[in-house]
Amino acid sequence: MGAAYSQDLRDRIIAARDRGMKTKAVADLFGVSASWVRRVMQRRREHHETTPRPRGGATVVKIDLDRLRQLVAQKPDATARELHAKLGVACSRSAVDMALRRAGLTFKKRRSVRPNRIGPTSPSDA
Repeated sequence: MGAAYSQDLRDRIIAARDRGMKTKAVADLFGVSASWVRRVMQRRREHHETTPRPRGGATVVKIDLDRLRQLVAQKPDATARELHAKLGVACSRSAVDMALRRAGLTFKKRRSVRPNRIGPTSPSDA
């Protein structure tokens, strides 16, 4: 996902529209889409704001990362579903998965698996 357009660009677009330029002409002049120019003007008209909206992401973390680390230490092969059940916190399983990543706890695949009848599926280190 790209970054928000600069405030300087927003101000120049608003000034051009205030001078009476048409939306399409402003969009072509500054190399942005006409729909974005309309949204900037609509946001100023309805909310009296010209700044970009805040980016998404978790604003409230409901999961105690220390408790999560303890649960993983007790049972390292627990799934996110099992950890979600043991935490007892009102959140989604994807929130548990994001908390695992935030805590630096990731699942790794096994280095090798049992060979099948056709041939080895991965090299053995032993």
